[in-house]
Amino acid sequence: MKLVDELFEMYRGKLQGTEEDLDMITLAVLEQLSQKEILSIIKELNEDELTYFFRLYLFEALKQKFDMDSMGDNFDDNRLYH
Repeated sequence: MKLVDELFEMYRGKLQGTEEDLDMITLAVLEQLSQKEILSIIKELNEDELTYFFRLYLFEALKQKFDMDSMGDNFDDNRLYH
């Protein structure tokens, strides 16, 4: 993806590439883009990139749901009784 290549070159050698660095970059980019611009970038993806994009979205969304569900279970199990 062109945007990923541009961001990589821009930050190469300036950041470590840790999860915190990458999170900071992605949030900064998203703050600058409108919904129309985001959809335009998505439309430019080739089939493999689009498949990867959607797979990653599903993976992260399901991971978040399961994490939230297990946190709820742990909270319920750890109730304190007086």
